[in-house]
Amino acid sequence: MDYGKFKYEAAQKAKEARRNQANTVLKEVRFRLKIDKHDYETKMKRAIGFLQAGDKVKAMILFRGREQSRPEQGVRLLQRFAEDVAEYGTVESNPTIDGRNMTMVIGPVKNKAEAKAEANAQRARAKAESRAHTENSSPAEGTQPEATNE
Repeated sequence: MDYGKFKYEAAQKAKEARRNQANTVLKEVRFRLKIDKHDYETKMKRAIGFLQAGDKVKAMILFRGREQSRPEQGVRLLQRFAEDVAEYGTVESNPTIDGRNMTMVIGPVKNKAEAKAEANAQRARAKAESRAHTENSSPAEGTQPEATNE
């Protein structure tokens, strides 16, 4: 084998490896200390979606005014959040205070590459099912009633 061909194939393999490589992104979900139940559930569902996609989630509580004197309530809220998303991710860093914010990082259970492969497989299954459904729903030739001239 000549050197040029070897070099070309090595470059193609490296290019393919880069394409299949998935970078884990740090997504952020922001809370307030006095968050309403429905708002909390919405933020939690958003975070679960990020974790299922293989991304890390940074949960952040913003403190304002007198809320800063009650960091224990923020810790409770973040712990409740961690328990609610425990099925999809694990706590990587415990709640820490930096200035007016309290943050906690939650990592996904499955890595980004696994999540991406699973999503592609699910998409392919859905496409095959929709294709089969459209083939079954279209009328076959000769099954339409004939028109009579009486």
